[in-house]
Amino acid sequence: MSLAQRVLLSYVFTLIFLIMVVLKLDGKVQWNWFLIFLPVWIVDAILILMLVIKMAGRCKPGYDPRNGSPDLRLRSWYLTATLLGLGFCLTLCAKLEKLAELKLSIVCIPLWAMMVGALLELGMNIFPERREV
Repeated sequence: MSLAQRVLLSYVFTLIFLIMVVLKLDGKVQWNWFLIFLPVWIVDAILILMLVIKMAGRCKPGYDPRNGSPDLRLRSWYLTATLLGLGFCLTLCAKLEKLAELKLSIVCIPLWAMMVGALLELGMNIFPERREV
């Protein structure tokens, strides 16, 4: 999938999600919150599938890790961040549908964990390891 196709796909799913949220908040539709978040979960499922396939490709025989692709640590961070975002969406939908009586601070724990991980990743990119020569 080319970059232009990925960007277009992201815009379309974001637009659909925002339209569905506005319709729900205006009271025009009585849909379930899990249905409203369906475009977000479709994008997350595509990302998870792509990451798992690329990570599994490293396990095949004859793979040369020096071909310029990001290392396994970075890909595992992407997978973890996507799963944390998915966990946040699930807990938020459960709270909005009143399936569980959760405090908002509990609902936001996956989001905060993702933000802390993103800050750590940013710090590791800004201040790379210094190798002794």
